[in-house]
Amino acid sequence: MIESRCGHFIRQKEGYNAFVPKGLPPDPPLVWDNRLQTLLSEADQALARLDGISETLPNPDLFIAMFLKKEALISSQIEGTQASMKGILEFEANFPTGEDINEIREVLNYIRAMDKGLAILKEGPIRIELIKTIHRILIEGTRGSDRQPGEFRTIQNYIGRKGGSIYEADYIPPPPDRVEDLMKNLEAFITSRDEIPRLVKVALIHSQFETIHPFLDGNGRMGRLLITFYLCEEGILQKPLLYMSIYLNRHKPEYMQILNNTRTEGDLENWVKFFLRGVVEVSRDATMAAKEIILLREDVVNKLIEHDIGGNKAIKLVYSLFQQPIISISDVARSLPVSNPTALKLVDKLEEIGILTEITGKQRFKRYLFSDYIAIIERGTKD
Repeated sequence: MIESRCGHFIRQKEGYNAFVPKGLPPDPPLVWDNRLQTLLSEADQALARLDGISETLPNPDLFIAMFLKKEALISSQIEGTQASMKGILEFEANFPTGEDINEIREVLNYIRAMDKGLAILKEGPIRIELIKTIHRILIEGTRGSDRQPGEFRTIQNYIGRKGGSIYEADYIPPPPDRVEDLMKNLEAFITSRDEIPRLVKVALIHSQFETIHPFLDGNGRMGRLLITFYLCEEGILQKPLLYMSIYLNRHKPEYMQILNNTRTEGDLENWVKFFLRGVVEVSRDATMAAKEIILLREDVVNKLIEHDIGGNKAIKLVYSLFQQPIISISDVARSLPVSNPTALKLVDKLEEIGILTEITGKQRFKRYLFSDYIAIIERGTKD
């Protein structure tokens, strides 16, 4: 048996070593050096600025909805999904898309799971039943839907290269008969009132969940959802604005290595520092994007005024583009409402001044993209 501060590897009769983590909180507790203290302070400040900027947005719910799409997309991309932001928006707008509908469905399931989880949390804390319910939504109708959705695994799983055997695995989680007790301990830790700073606590929650790997599929996405659920439940965020997937994807090799070091070396301090750096980085990126969106909205309205385009109808249209950034002429005619010829004239004018870009190249059934807005939102989804 190989043991570390965070748990031990146990030789299984089949000949591989499975890791069984110790329960939380850590024992011995975290060592608080100056760097950890500084990072926690920086993360708290960056998160507070992000929470504050949301109050200055013209419609924060639209901003949140679009950033949730981004989080859902990147979280799914980490697991190998090849969908794009444009494909997601096309599908939602009922436009033809050349992308795999099954992969788009995985992203949309993530959005549904986030919305459902936040709704459940209004009634009570994060518990095992919530985790199972959200997991079921997450993988319903996707490539993992035949792998015990919403139920803890009853067979051994492992993390490794596609097609590799368990004996070549990078990591083998605890045997299935240990999962229930480990998840009960995690639930108790999540709901406990203790003195661990909440940003540090959510880092420990995420690493422990990924270490337990309680489901046969969807553990990465579920573990990332838990971050947002915990921060919102604890009131650290008034709205779900902090999405860590972009950071974890950007630093994926380091993320995997540091997580593994918690198991082999018990190095929780470096994991927490890595996580807090992510909170700072993601908070600053999202705050900057929010400011860019505010300036973009002002800029497009100024362009309308400068070119004397369309009055209130035009302003209503450009405001709607922040909710539906891919449109057709019939969409515009229906939403304003105006005739199709009037909608076409208005859209043509917006295309002339660079607000809209025609993306189909067709003579009929054209589609138009609010490209400046999409450029802000999809930043980091093609890295």
